[in-house]
Amino acid sequence: MKFHSLYSFFFRSIAPLCGVVLLSLSACKSSSANNRNEVQVWLTKGDESIKLQQQPSINFTNNPDNGQNIEIDDTQKFQYIDGFGYTLTGGSVEVINRLSEAKRKALLNELFGNNTNSISVSYLRLSVGASDLDGEVFSYDDLPEGKTDISLEYFSLARDKDLIAMLKEILAINPKIKIISAPWSAPVWMKDNGKSKGGSLKPEYYGVYANYFVKYIQGMKKEGINIDAITPQNEPLHPGNNPSLYMASDQQKDFIKNHLGPVFQSNGIKTKIVVYDHNCNKPEYATNILSDPEAYKYVDGSAFHLYEGDISALSTVHNAYPNKNLYFTEQWTGAKSNFNEDLNWHTKNVIIGSMRNWSKIALEWNLANDPQYKPHTDGGCTECKGAITISDKENFTRNVSYYIVAHAAKFIPANSQRIGSSQTNNLSSVAFKTPKGKTVLIVQNNSKTEEVFTLKYNQKTAPVSISGNSVATYIF
Repeated sequence: MKFHSLYSFFFRSIAPLCGVVLLSLSACKSSSANNRNEVQVWLTKGDESIKLQQQPSINFTNNPDNGQNIEIDDTQKFQYIDGFGYTLTGGSVEVINRLSEAKRKALLNELFGNNTNSISVSYLRLSVGASDLDGEVFSYDDLPEGKTDISLEYFSLARDKDLIAMLKEILAINPKIKIISAPWSAPVWMKDNGKSKGGSLKPEYYGVYANYFVKYIQGMKKEGINIDAITPQNEPLHPGNNPSLYMASDQQKDFIKNHLGPVFQSNGIKTKIVVYDHNCNKPEYATNILSDPEAYKYVDGSAFHLYEGDISALSTVHNAYPNKNLYFTEQWTGAKSNFNEDLNWHTKNVIIGSMRNWSKIALEWNLANDPQYKPHTDGGCTECKGAITISDKENFTRNVSYYIVAHAAKFIPANSQRIGSSQTNNLSSVAFKTPKGKTVLIVQNNSKTEEVFTLKYNQKTAPVSISGNSVATYIF
């Protein structure tokens, strides 16, 4: 009797609990199945009514496709991705440091963190010395007129102490962020015109300038900052900026194969050498260097901008030299353009276009400036709009290039791999597989009106609509 009562008590008390456990397990299985079929959607509209906002999820079904398709094929595998981001100019650092301590930390965490409210920027470009978006021109070895410093005795990174301090903060947030650096000019005493604007590097200083790069990389490393790659010259065919330097392809080839490459090798420098760093209208600049066997062995790849030419130039170089990497390093948004045009053109060309043409990175230009597009040098860009505008110590605005980069950086971490995706007349797309196995698809609608398409993946389909002149990122 006592046994029966105890059994009854056990059954009445424990069995319902077991039922809850079983139900929870069943629910988890069901939820897991649903998650595998659920597609997250993040949207930005060209009319600015929605900016990087999560939309209701859509679900894969087994229904037949209807109309135009975007099909993802993860058996097609292409390049691995190093990251997405901006150039951290000295001017960017200056204006971000105008924010209050709390606002500055919050902004850096939003840009470089890896949480729900962050856009997870994973790649930065730096200038070696000043760019034209610094407050003034400088190099790391400035001397009185008529003086030289062959031994680089006076080399110093002190002018970039604020930039270095901010980089340390950024690395504390994201220790894995990668950096590519480029000079806008050599020190003026190395140049044939003795000026910061234009002119060329004197051949007798090629070896000294190679050591200048070594000192820069070693100096940054002492600060805990690893420079993953350098280009010998930003925009070498544009000597009209301030600062700037003209460096023809044959000059860069000579500099790399006879000076920069060997001195990196002798000093154990692992930083990658990337050639060109200019517009897509001159892919022959890069291929000329890569065609030289001695230069080829020191070069990791080629870098491009898109102020002239077509983004397919990257594939031209890839097809000629498939073992060398491609990097898309700069595109600016300007004071006179509008959100809609920039969002759609840049997403189609800089993000989707560069990735579909083998680039490992996609970088917009300046990270931050003030409402007057300052700081800049005398003769530097007066209309370059940062991803962030810093108004005062408590306020900043997110501009169009913030959203252009965020649609990729937030969802596609470093070491993701591009996979196959089809395109339609009005819809540009690129797809990736992340290291954690998620699939990410970016779609840009070039039409002014809504487009309906079927997303196809592994024999599953999902009906999708995207509003006109909009960008969407899909994650599943």
